[in-house]
Amino acid sequence: MILLKNCFYIYQSDNVRSLEGFDILIRENRIEKIAKDIGPDKKYVGKNRVIDCSTIVVVPGFVNTHHHFYQVLTRNVPAVQNTRLFDWLVYLYEVWKNIDEEAVFYSSLAAMGELLKTGCTCTTDHHYLYPAGFRGDLMGIQFNAAEKLGMRFSPCRGSMSRSKKDGGLPPDSVVQTEGEILEDSLSVIEKYHDSSDFSMRRVMLAPCSPFSVTEGLLKRSAGLARERGVRLHTHLAETADENDYCVKNHNMRPLGLMREVGFIGVDVSFAHGIFFNDDEIKILADTRTSIAHCPSSNMRLGSGIARVREMLDAGVNVALGVDGSASNDTSDFLGEMRNALLLQRVRYGADALTARDVFKMATQNGAWLLGFKRTGRVREGWAADLALFNIDKLEYAGALSDPASALLFAGINHQSEYTIVNGRIAVEKGRLTGFDEDEIIHNVNRISRAILKKHLPNVT
Repeated sequence: MILLKNCFYIYQSDNVRSLEGFDILIRENRIEKIAKDIGPDKKYVGKNRVIDCSTIVVVPGFVNTHHHFYQVLTRNVPAVQNTRLFDWLVYLYEVWKNIDEEAVFYSSLAAMGELLKTGCTCTTDHHYLYPAGFRGDLMGIQFNAAEKLGMRFSPCRGSMSRSKKDGGLPPDSVVQTEGEILEDSLSVIEKYHDSSDFSMRRVMLAPCSPFSVTEGLLKRSAGLARERGVRLHTHLAETADENDYCVKNHNMRPLGLMREVGFIGVDVSFAHGIFFNDDEIKILADTRTSIAHCPSSNMRLGSGIARVREMLDAGVNVALGVDGSASNDTSDFLGEMRNALLLQRVRYGADALTARDVFKMATQNGAWLLGFKRTGRVREGWAADLALFNIDKLEYAGALSDPASALLFAGINHQSEYTIVNGRIAVEKGRLTGFDEDEIIHNVNRISRAILKKHLPNVT
């Protein structure tokens, strides 16, 4: 049992007025009670954990809807610091083709660790790179990392079936045949997918993009996902180059291709969605298709500014994703929320997005996109997924007339004091509890140097 006592501020997504001075009682994996003056349960003498929250802002745990964990290993590579998406991909594929089991494990720990430390309690990962010679259960390795850290995890079984010889971008060594992809997709669904309300493990199917897979794979992946009751995801409308590619090779725009192959609907989410026109935004709303908005990556690669305000106004479910750590180059979720808030104002003005809009995108909208029904709110009976931020710091002084919004408008450090997932403390006093951070740092740096050296011999 965990008792959060005398919370300075509890963010309530459904009420303009949030709670001050209330307690939160967590029993097992759920929020049991929110009230004032809750006492420790005498039945749990010696097992009660009481946390003084008198300087703590409590918010729902954030939900990350798009990422590429393995890219942690290639952050800040000088050769692609200033390139657009297609050139960036072509260069880094030659590095990424060298990842192995250890690389997947430690990059997953690093990415999820950063997310947890910045208030994110539930994440996906879009892993579409399956190098020739990779041994072991790739998704099993990721689930193992998530379990050690205590994170709620709904990864994508990604895929690429079109290499350079077929007119795509990746080298032959990282693509698979449709048969291999679909066979393994079915295997991981059967092995790992848990559709229950408080599930810690789910699976999505996610062909990488219109320019790296065949139409056949898109159709067959959609069919398999619906047969097995899992969700679908892919990159879409991220760049003008992608739009040109689809018009040239498919005689239609990216969203038109997705409609043609049945890859659209309430069970589908698209990452980025920068280049949708007015008619396409209406189609997204009508089909209840979701968007994973990735503002930092879009700025980093110069891809453009998504029409988030217009999509929200049209009724499209828009959530947030930090995207790959080589196009961000962080997994700082609170930082992503701040960028989402500010970037829309560049395009639409000072009232484009409010802090409440961004909190909803980061919590409820993200949970809905991933299919989690009992996460994303601080509510009795819901999952005990919470982020606790200490606002008794210099950077928040003078900003506490609206404590939750202060996390976005003010601050110089986005780390949580505590992050609680499924009733378990995953971050305590700013440190991971499930795995040694120094070991992660050492191994990620060692593995990064090794794979970069294979492509760039002068790396030290």
